[in-house]
Amino acid sequence: MRYVLELMCLQVMSDIARSLDDEGWVDYQWTYDRLSDNSLLNELHWSEQHKRYADYGLHTDSTKLKRPPPPSNLAPGQPTPHREKERVVSSSPSEQLVTSYFGYVSLFPLLTQILDADSSQLGHLLSQIRDERLIWTKYGLRSLAKSSPLYQKHNTEHDPPYWRGAIWININYLTVRSLFHYSKIEGPHKQTAAKLHTELRDNIINNIEREYRRTGYIWEQYDDKTGQGKGCHPFTGWSALVTLMMADKY
Repeated sequence: MRYVLELMCLQVMSDIARSLDDEGWVDYQWTYDRLSDNSLLNELHWSEQHKRYADYGLHTDSTKLKRPPPPSNLAPGQPTPHREKERVVSSSPSEQLVTSYFGYVSLFPLLTQILDADSSQLGHLLSQIRDERLIWTKYGLRSLAKSSPLYQKHNTEHDPPYWRGAIWININYLTVRSLFHYSKIEGPHKQTAAKLHTELRDNIINNIEREYRRTGYIWEQYDDKTGQGKGCHPFTGWSALVTLMMADKY
């Protein structure tokens, strides 16, 4: 999400500085152009083996939440104290592309519309978006693929899954917006983008309307298996972006 915000903010700051005849717009624009460079993006974040964009950094999948064993020095009859689960790492992290996770973070180059319309990477992303084994559902795009190790896993012992499978309307809006964008640009993926735009847009709108009629509320997030509203309600924050999707206003 930070990547999306940085790109958007850089472009806005460049436009503001330019309108004020402030020479600082050059630096903002240079940084935006560098972050938008497809060659650099692919060099740093594209996994040719997995055909996806991924974060790069220190990472390991060998972690789990485990409750520590009781203290060994308990007196006879002394009750065992409750101990919170702790994060246990069985294999040290190493610098790598984090390819075992596919979700919203994998879509950022698409969401920011910086991908060239004729790039093969765009084609792979469009195919992966529509894959029901990954993030596609009939209610919208889930935040994390079912195949990801942390899909629907608790963040902590007392913190239920958050951004680990549920459908969020803000990211779905950015996806629909980007599909609309690429459906209007000549290139090998134009028709695919147009088809996905219509299908995803209708899925989101129909589910939000159905849940509103059922519960009387717009919700913070939606369940990826049932489409039912979850989290805060009433929630007309970013979930209200559905009205823009209904009007195709991006």
